[in-house]
Amino acid sequence: MTLNEIEQALNDAGLDLRGAFRLRADDAAPPLADGGFARTMVLAGNAGPRMWRSFAAACAERALTLDAWSRNALTEVAAQFGVQAVFPFERPYRPFQRWAMRAEACHASPLGLLIHPDYGLWHGYRGALLFADEVELAARDARASPCAGCTGRPCLAGCPVGAFSPAGYDVSACVRHLAATPDPACVEVGCLARHACPAGGAYRYAPEQARFHMLAFLKEHGREGAG
Repeated sequence: MTLNEIEQALNDAGLDLRGAFRLRADDAAPPLADGGFARTMVLAGNAGPRMWRSFAAACAERALTLDAWSRNALTEVAAQFGVQAVFPFERPYRPFQRWAMRAEACHASPLGLLIHPDYGLWHGYRGALLFADEVELAARDARASPCAGCTGRPCLAGCPVGAFSPAGYDVSACVRHLAATPDPACVEVGCLARHACPAGGAYRYAPEQARFHMLAFLKEHGREGAG
């Protein structure tokens, strides 16, 4: 198979190809089902509206969580190529951020999220495909982080409760604000700190998608924020 064929299969499933790389012993990739080791990893995820449209269409037919939809979609692609899929929401948790930085031009941002030169902070990873073969790869995108030329770090000042700082991310402050504030901006349009970043504006999530992610975050972390 070729990388173009893999990308087309992912697109057909509603996902985007998010880079690929040749695995090393220190990449902490899980062993294959037959006990062997993968040689190539292909990351799958979202950037832009494709994944959200596919997920929303599937949910119109039956109730699905995003994790369940992701598992179904990527497992079907894995079966098509006779390979193995691994997911960021499965335990033991895998180093997806480290894999992403190996696969494409992703870099750590002041918010702790990975930033991409094109997509900014508006992207994500839904899983990875493990190939026993050495799939022929394109040259790695080695562009620098958009943060390198950014002055003032507007993302750190964008949060209405100052949850982001050089010291880290105050999850509890964020959750308390989302749960208690009468101002729905963060829930309705997405994280305001994320919006303050000038990179990737064309890939910002639409309100429906932003609200879905923010409510899911609030549901997952609500108890922590209330403590």
